[in-house]
Amino acid sequence: MIFFIPGQTKISAMHRWDVSPKEAVAIQRQWCAKVVRRDRLGAVQRVAGIDVGFKERGAVARAAVVILRYPNLTLVEQVVVERPAEFPYIPGLLSFREVPVVLEALARLARAPDLLLCDAQGYAHPRRFGLASHLGVLTDTPSIGVAKTRLIGEHAPVPVQMGGWTPLRDRDEIIGAALRTRTGVKPLYVSVGHRVCLETALWLVMSCVTKYRLPETTRWAHRIASGP
Repeated sequence: MIFFIPGQTKISAMHRWDVSPKEAVAIQRQWCAKVVRRDRLGAVQRVAGIDVGFKERGAVARAAVVILRYPNLTLVEQVVVERPAEFPYIPGLLSFREVPVVLEALARLARAPDLLLCDAQGYAHPRRFGLASHLGVLTDTPSIGVAKTRLIGEHAPVPVQMGGWTPLRDRDEIIGAALRTRTGVKPLYVSVGHRVCLETALWLVMSCVTKYRLPETTRWAHRIASGP
């Protein structure tokens, strides 16, 4: 059972979390229909970077949520929450292992974010419902998946210059993009989470990039989630 500390982030929908892997797959297949892949954003002033690390050989999940003021990317707020990881590590089902602790961290924020940038997949997922989409739908918040590695799909060579990108395809469907955030570095894999189209997602990710491969949002969150 999940208990949340009251906060500003509203949970708009919920399902059971004490499920088997087979039941989790069924939830993904059902809930992917709720993903909105067009722009439904308001003014973006608070951008959240989200990442989850693990301690004690994977037994404890540590979620970091960092809020940056947009567009100047100054730190506003940060929350770290730890809780036992109750779902096993299964590729493609990571949201069932990580989202519960992220929801608890979001609930502790003083103010809800306007946009979620997740170190995870969104639509670029075998069932089109990665963590960024899962979290976006549950909170009805615009969200983007910004993953360091590819889960599925193929793409042509990515232009070498900063900001260059190429579509990520699964068969005949564009499911995301491989984005070069810095000249000469490995691309990131950007996909729609919820309430953002792919073109807007790419623009927003690049607007959060400074001198590093990762956008400032997920770079901050990754550093905190991996901390002591």
